[in-house]
Amino acid sequence: MYGKSENRDDYQHVPRPLAAMARDLPDGHHIPAHRHVRAQLIYGTSGAITVTTAHGAWVVPATRGVWLPPGLTHAMTCAGPVAMRTLYIERRAALRLPDVPTVVSVSPLLRELIDKATRLPVLYDREGRDGKLMDLLLLELTPHPVPALHLPAPSDPQLAEVCAAIQRRPGERWTAAEAAAAAHLSTRSLHRRFAAATGMGLARWVQQARLVHAVTLLARGTPVTTVAGAVGYATPSAFTAMFHRALGTTPTAYFAGTEDPPAGLS
Repeated sequence: MYGKSENRDDYQHVPRPLAAMARDLPDGHHIPAHRHVRAQLIYGTSGAITVTTAHGAWVVPATRGVWLPPGLTHAMTCAGPVAMRTLYIERRAALRLPDVPTVVSVSPLLRELIDKATRLPVLYDREGRDGKLMDLLLLELTPHPVPALHLPAPSDPQLAEVCAAIQRRPGERWTAAEAAAAAHLSTRSLHRRFAAATGMGLARWVQQARLVHAVTLLARGTPVTTVAGAVGYATPSAFTAMFHRALGTTPTAYFAGTEDPPAGLS
């Protein structure tokens, strides 16, 4: 797009601290696991993006992005049409950003700067207006605290099996006894091993799985009534209440980016 390459490899070794690429991707588009030399901000101006690593998955709407440190293997899947605007950054140019995958808010100013960056030549004039714009973008790229929709992935094969089953059928009740049976474990062992492997209890993980599924459906324009039933809630109001408790906002506001960010970095 904009007369520039859509191959990520063409942005890794350019003699500039920041390189920006634009791609328009269809609903369901999947980019298999890969890694690259530079750090990356994955951001889409529409739809929702699921970024998956060995440690779990992060799901973000168009008001947020996922920061990935360099060298981290990751995959990406689109929910709804996604206008992806991604940044590839030399690590030394963004030392304020963390060394772990992090969800960051995208302010209106940052959104406009990202869009403008994707339209600039890869070899932009560092001393001119374009260079100043890129410098401002790097200053604005600050990890503002936002609630992250993160689903940790256990490496334990027995737990991974039950987690996969929950993700396939997020609308089911999933009691501890049912989950333990699916993992071929006692209930006590399930609770102990699950908390150690994921950092959260089974009930919260099930809720996160439901939220992940709900956000991908909402990004595709699925009505809230249908989404509520698909993730096991009898009424839209019950689903919306759960959504608000978990993410601090309603589904509509979540996609509009109008929630109040809580204290602390997610």
